[in-house]
Amino acid sequence: MEKKKVLLGMSGGVDSSVSALLLKNNGYEVMGTTLELFAGSSCCNTNTYIDAKNICNSIGIPHFIFNYKEEFKKYVINDFIDCYSNCKTPNPCIECNKYMKFGLMYEKAKQLGCECIATGHYAKTEYSEKYKRWVLKKSKAGKKDQSYVLWNIPKELIEHVIFPLSDFEDKEQIRKIARENNLKVANKPDSEDICFIPDGNYKKFLENNSNIKPKQGNIVNREGKVLGVHTGLYNYTIGQRKGLGISNPVPLFVLGFNKEKNEVIVGEEKELYKKEVLVTDVNLLLFDEIKEKVEVEVKTRYSAKSAKASIIQNGNNIKVVFDEPQRAITPGQSAVFYIDDIVLGGGKII
Repeated sequence: MEKKKVLLGMSGGVDSSVSALLLKNNGYEVMGTTLELFAGSSCCNTNTYIDAKNICNSIGIPHFIFNYKEEFKKYVINDFIDCYSNCKTPNPCIECNKYMKFGLMYEKAKQLGCECIATGHYAKTEYSEKYKRWVLKKSKAGKKDQSYVLWNIPKELIEHVIFPLSDFEDKEQIRKIARENNLKVANKPDSEDICFIPDGNYKKFLENNSNIKPKQGNIVNREGKVLGVHTGLYNYTIGQRKGLGISNPVPLFVLGFNKEKNEVIVGEEKELYKKEVLVTDVNLLLFDEIKEKVEVEVKTRYSAKSAKASIIQNGNNIKVVFDEPQRAITPGQSAVFYIDDIVLGGGKII
């Protein structure tokens, strides 16, 4: 039986390195690739390329580097800037997964004669007899599960994606495999920040790479009463309490923004809770459409706990009604819908 060819995305980290080893040990013909996306980012710099290439050499598979800097700027950087320009809080990993890792990388895989692509994400794909289709599922990694950032991948791609780490429960298991196989990246630290902002200072990044600059305006309550002065709308996020510079008998939190008036709107914590939210840019993975109300679990941030809700189609959008009001739901973030451990789909919070 001919071995399946697979193109594996490699960041030079321990997850993708162990993925390469596992795929090869499971009989796949593996090719590794590192995508050049943004100069100086944590996932594509000189050390990244060297580490990935060395890993591929040590386990005997080829390694390729492909330059997608222009596409990354178009699909990821520009979206990131546009979101902040419009008082939204983006998750750039979701755009990167859709357009780069599970878009352009898959196109490159087909050119190289590969049937599948693979990454070191903690997620799972399998064929569901119940739904008679390939599905994206949560991995066994608990809090490290990354299915949330994969909701936007094309559904026709799911059957061509392999996640070799899907059944591991924690990172230490991965590091142990790396050590046992003398992979030099075994103890390489995780990259937690946005890859193209390795120092974590997104405000400085925006000021240096866009027309977004500090511009003072008023901090107001819902009635429009001026309570203080802000330093630029992009410096604030919904739910923020610290750094407002307001003395008030009751703690105040950022509730939202008025872009036209250049205002930050604040209020008491109880005002942060919402029971309903609209979601746009919808991508459904489990169904082709939602014809009637569906009971689901919803995550509104990567680190958030899932909450019970019902969803219903509302034109091109989806209306989410939570069983219990949810705190600090933020426009620009993703709402991801689950039935048990299967990703039904998701969309961007309006």
